[in-house]
Amino acid sequence: MTQRPSQQPPSSDATNDGDDAGQQGHGVVTITRFSHRVLAILWPAFMMAGVLEMLVFALADPDELHWMGGAPIDLSRSAVYTLAFLVFWGVISTAGALTQLLLADPGDLNTVRHRRSAPHWPR
Repeated sequence: MTQRPSQQPPSSDATNDGDDAGQQGHGVVTITRFSHRVLAILWPAFMMAGVLEMLVFALADPDELHWMGGAPIDLSRSAVYTLAFLVFWGVISTAGALTQLLLADPGDLNTVRHRRSAPHWPR
């Protein structure tokens, strides 16, 4: 698998005075490796959650859903759609995150990284 560069090289007129964290020059935003992985998980999960919601609610009517005990669900159709979408998105995102974790290089996971604000805390 080939690695894509996670940052664009700054242009010759770009300045970064530290006030705009994550930005360089004229609106060019740098994407860290972690951000790239998170986006690579969340965006496909978002798309598939939409597809799964269409498939589920093509077969099930939100107005006829009942809790396990038999009581009807007292939520509007849009609330049922929203909650179902968020649950689907969460489950698919978790599966993607676990896949990324299992595919990660053990050396990357086991390296100790220190924070810039307190590199030797606690002593």
